[in-house]
Amino acid sequence: MNRPIRRWLALLALLALLLTAAGAAAPIGLARSDTSTRVAGINIDAKTIPQLEHLMNHHRLTSVQLVQFYLHRIAKLNPKLHAVITVSSKALADARAADKARRHGDRRPLLGIPVIVKDNVDTSRMPTTAGSYALKGSRPSDAFIVQQLRAAGAIIIAKANLSEWANFRSAPSSSGWSGIGGQTNMPYVLDRNPCGSSSGTGVGVAADLATVGVGTETDGSVVCPSGANGIVGIKPTVGLLSRSGIVPITADQDTSGPMARNVTDAAVLLGAMTGVDPADPATADQAGHAYTNYRRFLDKHALEGARIGVWREGTYDPTISPEIDAIMNATVAKLEAQGATIVDPARIPIEPAYGPEFTALLCEFKSDIASYLAAHTAAGYPKTLLDLINFNNAHPQLEGPWNSAIFDMAQATGGRGSAECVAARQQATSIAQAAINDTLAANNLDAIIAPTNGPAWVTNSDPTKGDLDGDFSKFVGSSSPSAIAGYGSVTVPAGFIGPLPIGVSFIGGRWSEPQLIGFAYDFEQATHVRVPPKFIPSIGADPVAAAASVQAQSNAPATHGHSAVPRMR
Repeated sequence: MNRPIRRWLALLALLALLLTAAGAAAPIGLARSDTSTRVAGINIDAKTIPQLEHLMNHHRLTSVQLVQFYLHRIAKLNPKLHAVITVSSKALADARAADKARRHGDRRPLLGIPVIVKDNVDTSRMPTTAGSYALKGSRPSDAFIVQQLRAAGAIIIAKANLSEWANFRSAPSSSGWSGIGGQTNMPYVLDRNPCGSSSGTGVGVAADLATVGVGTETDGSVVCPSGANGIVGIKPTVGLLSRSGIVPITADQDTSGPMARNVTDAAVLLGAMTGVDPADPATADQAGHAYTNYRRFLDKHALEGARIGVWREGTYDPTISPEIDAIMNATVAKLEAQGATIVDPARIPIEPAYGPEFTALLCEFKSDIASYLAAHTAAGYPKTLLDLINFNNAHPQLEGPWNSAIFDMAQATGGRGSAECVAARQQATSIAQAAINDTLAANNLDAIIAPTNGPAWVTNSDPTKGDLDGDFSKFVGSSSPSAIAGYGSVTVPAGFIGPLPIGVSFIGGRWSEPQLIGFAYDFEQATHVRVPPKFIPSIGADPVAAAASVQAQSNAPATHGHSAVPRMR
């Protein structure tokens, strides 16, 4: 879910649009035999893409075996996770073709690697629905980034569930819910929320339903589900990856991004998707800043001599979230141990951008969604935002129990060309870019770190109550500066609160991906925080109190005392 949406929902609470909530019922647990990640004696969860490619090149593994493994896991796990909307009927044929190509010497970087793609990214072989029955069955041609993935040898194995319309429809909302896909459940604790809107991608990657995944972000939708599900996510500089063929919120902030279990795979996936797309003018600016191989920046010594700022105030409240404070302190200590100089605090003053951002998103969405529908859907599908509103109103049994409050607010604007919209966008972007640029410059920083997410909240059994019962006082996040500015950020696992993953984000300036990837990789290799999910049915309301019992029954990371300290080794 986009972080500004959460703030906006909090504001809408003042208008009585948000309600209080009750707890969620726990899903049934999963058998250990359903969750094994071994194929031909190889622990697939622990392997990177280069390692998998090496194994396939040396006849230890085939793409067919890999695809069969993931298809089996999807069949076993998706009924409880609801992370996948559609599975490719061509996946095994694609795997056989990849194995044949390999036998003939093909060595492309993603050859035979299964990728799960968020269901707002166009794919010719599977429908693209944004989770809504309004687009059920829509089959546009491949988005530019999907063309790039296929050219690199990737197999698009499935389409991932998401917060419907990238969580830009209703107030309140439940992250990870869509009309077509239902409610996505996170794999570490099944009754907890996976964050969004790239919920299914985050869960699918964390739970080994594919090797890697593609999400999209307007504000927080790659980094939050990555942090919440214990994986790595890269939110690139706007223009590094093409947006053509992706269901939009706004061309001014939207971007796709790689989501992976490790920094290496995220870097490989990022490089495979770059390229100048004539249909997306923003990609022309990537010349001289984009790479097809980001593995060159995977440096275990990247933090030596780096100056890293620590952004705390405005991302979390240490009096409310002492466990987050403990994870941040442990992260700082590890960065120093790796040779970084720490500047603490280094606050990014983003708050003045929030209001203009929401105003801009509303009017930009009205225009941009209509442009997408006109260009990428066939006759008979909705062509305007008003058409979508009318569809929702006419099909409450499909698109309920949610309202269309944000749709309605966007429809009431004058659209992208209105004076109000132009002024709001200029104000929001300039504030956000200055906030990052000035903070970096004032402290001579190479990057800024901040917590990506708080512990995953319980998903309400009554979905109309919304995320966090409508109370965002405990919400933890740091996505907005990079999102509104159009700059890059990378989140990497940093610790656990009970069994619930917490990520830390490395934030930089425009085209800062090489540096950020290096810092994230150095930190990852020094800490090795991530452990695979155990699919625990429930831990109750308090993850800290439940940590000891969870540790005993599932070997999940435990908190220490009243603080959640990352497992660093």
